[in-house]
Order: sequence, then structure tokens, then C-alpha cells
Amino acid sequence: MKLHTHEWGTGDRLALLVHGIMSDHRTWRRVGPALAERGYRVIAVDLRGHGASPRGDGAEPGEKYGARLFAQDLVDTLPTGAELAIGHSLGGLTLLGAVDRLRPARAVYSDPAWQFAKAEGVDPRLFVEFKNGTREQITAMNPRWEEADIDVELATLAAWDSDTALGLWANAEDSGLPAAPAVPSLVQLADRSFLVDDTDAGLLRDRGFEVRTVAGAGHTVHRDDFDGFMASLEGWI
Repeated sequence: MKLHTHEWGTGDRLALLVHGIMSDHRTWRRVGPALAERGYRVIAVDLRGHGASPRGDGAEPGEKYGARLFAQDLVDTLPTGAELAIGHSLGGLTLLGAVDRLRPARAVYSDPAWQFAKAEGVDPRLFVEFKNGTREQITAMNPRWEEADIDVELATLAAWDSDTALGLWANAEDSGLPAAPAVPSLVQLADRSFLVDDTDAGLLRDRGFEVRTVAGAGHTVHRDDFDGFMASLEGWI
């Protein structure tokens, strides 16, 4: 599937951005321009079922959405050989499934949902219910977000197909920690990440990933602490 994309900058280096569940390219409203200022042409996708991209085909959520389908869409849409690729949460899971074919020079996985099916307290029905989340709920859950990020969250929820969550869990066998990085890779973690615990972080280091934690940041690191997010990428961008 060809995905909707949004671009910032005209630099000689190429960066790819892949958002998390319930979101779309607008989540990168500060990251895209910041990378463009550093000499990148930045391409951000809307994953299938998100933003302006097509919905999946099929009678059941598991036929329309799943990690392998998300990854194949990246391959169908994005150029190979970029200097940098960043995936957040579901975007980290999706990038992992495509990285061996996209072959960026460097990959950054921001609090990746590699083991979403095992995360304590995470249920696809919660995502479906949050489709109708209010400004007050979003603000209470994300007290460090700027008002513009609340606006973006409301807009991206309205454009999101909640079957993506159900489809992911229907294909949960596609989740798990990677055995090794396909390209030089940074795993950037929220403080006390609920997706990658200390044991998993140690395993990833042993397997060849660099792992950094952004102190005090929540799951959506780039919106919770933009400056901390960018500082954590030192040496990778």
C-alpha cells in the first residue's frame, strides 16, 4: 500500500519518520522542522488506518492491520538508503519489520512497541475507547504537552481507524525483541518505560543496540520532552 507522506526541508541527507498508534505525521510537528534545520529532507508517513492514508482491506481487523502489513507499506512507500530512520512506539515496531529492506544508515527506535502484546495493562480495547478521548482527558494524561500537541492529538484521533489496535493484537505473534540490529541502531526509552523494562534493555545492549533513557520523559518522548528527545539523539543525527 502506498502511504500518505509529508515532507520538511530540502537537504542532501534523508530522514524518515514513522509515528505511533492513534497518531500520524503531525506528531512530528517539531521534530521534522528541527531535522530539516540540520540539513535533512524529512519524509514522515501516515501508517495505514491513520491520517490521510488508506484504510486496510478485509472483513476482520486482523486481515486489515498487523505489524507485517504496516512494515510492507513502508517498503512500498519510502526510498531505500536514507541516512536516518526514526520510529516511535508502533512506528518502532513497523520500522523494525522494514529496516532490513529500507537499509537506512542509522535507525532510532523511540520507546518501541516491540512487545506490545506482553505489556502489562495494555489492552486493545483501551485504544478503541480512547478514540473518543476529550481534550480534558488528553491534557490530564500528558501534563507536559504543549497546547498544540493536544490539538494534534484530537485531530489524529478523529482521523484514526481504531481497528488498527484490534488488528495488531489479532497478529500478536509478530511481536518480540529483535535478536540483533540490522543497521546501527539506538533504542531511546521513556523513563521507566512500560514497553522495555530494565531486563529487556540489558538484553538489547548485549545484542548490539545502543540504549539511552530520556530522564523524566513519558512514552511519547518527542512531545513530552522535545529538548530531551533531541539531546538523546546526539551522535545519531
